[in-house]
Amino acid sequence: MKHARVRYQGALHEAIERDGALLLADGRVVAFDAAEWLPPFAPTTRPRTILALGLNYADHAKELEFKAPEEPLVFVKGEGTLIGHRQFTRRPAGVQFMHYECELVIVVGRTAKKVRRDDAYDFIGGYTVANDYAIRDYLENWYRPNLRVKNRDTCTPIGPWRVDARDVPDPMALALQTTVNGKVTQSGNTRDMIFDAPFLIEYFSHFMTLQPGDLILTGTPDGVVDCQPGDVVVTEIERIGALVNTIQGAS
Repeated sequence: MKHARVRYQGALHEAIERDGALLLADGRVVAFDAAEWLPPFAPTTRPRTILALGLNYADHAKELEFKAPEEPLVFVKGEGTLIGHRQFTRRPAGVQFMHYECELVIVVGRTAKKVRRDDAYDFIGGYTVANDYAIRDYLENWYRPNLRVKNRDTCTPIGPWRVDARDVPDPMALALQTTVNGKVTQSGNTRDMIFDAPFLIEYFSHFMTLQPGDLILTGTPDGVVDCQPGDVVVTEIERIGALVNTIQGAS
């Protein structure tokens, strides 16, 4: 099932996809373009942990002239960076290079502590798509991207759907694609991850407790290009959905 969270007629609603429309929890059916799309997650009573992988595709590491990592390169993101489908991402004034990153997102489904790889899928609740923008001007070291590179407001569109894990039988064999203004600029497949989903659940849960609703952004393949105000960027993952985002200039 595909789950969404939207604002419609001034109120927040949980929704699911039904025959090319949104079925709200109150039974009303509304068109996709009639609602404001939000990140597709229920609120939590605690800060949501967002873990993000760098250089998790060998071709992307090569593109950036870095050696593929021997263990996960991880950074933490703030939830304030997240915005929904069909929303706008601000490009800061004076920036020379700002690029998208199409990423499969793992949504933790239940408390995970010291999980074995063979059991990892039991702790995954679902998947979604993220576009984890990077502002390369401020990059000092790809192994440790600083806050100005990866933690800006509006710079992590996510959604449109949260897809139940049971509806994605093989998350490690999904095609990824990014288009900018309708032109394909990035393509890849999750099978090319250096560290796959079961590895990541095992790895993280052995030194920290993962909680329901936590997110793991799993990295991007090669093919990133600079994006300018007015560009429409679509990051799409097979079986998960197509996330639409528009770049706007600094206000």
